[in-house]
Amino acid sequence: MIEVKDTDLFDLEEEDFDTILAPDIAFHGNIKFAKPFMIRGTVDGSIDATSDLVVDSDAVVKAGISASRVLVRGKVEGNIAAKDLVFVTASGSVLGDITSKQVVLEPGSHFTGRCTMTN
Repeated sequence: MIEVKDTDLFDLEEEDFDTILAPDIAFHGNIKFAKPFMIRGTVDGSIDATSDLVVDSDAVVKAGISASRVLVRGKVEGNIAAKDLVFVTASGSVLGDITSKQVVLEPGSHFTGRCTMTN
């Protein structure tokens, strides 16, 4: 694993999430949250957060995302704006632009878009 500052995002257990969107749920609309949130299902709309977001392995998200840190293990179609970190794992894919202080694309991940790293 690549050493990355703020990787405690990987250490979050299922119990650490107040809300988990289950694999059998398809949500259409806008999501806003302030505590860590995990998506295992399908989201179509927009996501606006002041906390961490995990897009799990089989999740499909078609949404613009704004969050503190974003971990992508599944599929995201839309722009991601993260305050601190966007991490796309080997199983993850992003089709859209990424803007963040720190961006990590693991070998094997898929990314199509522009990447802008901020101060």
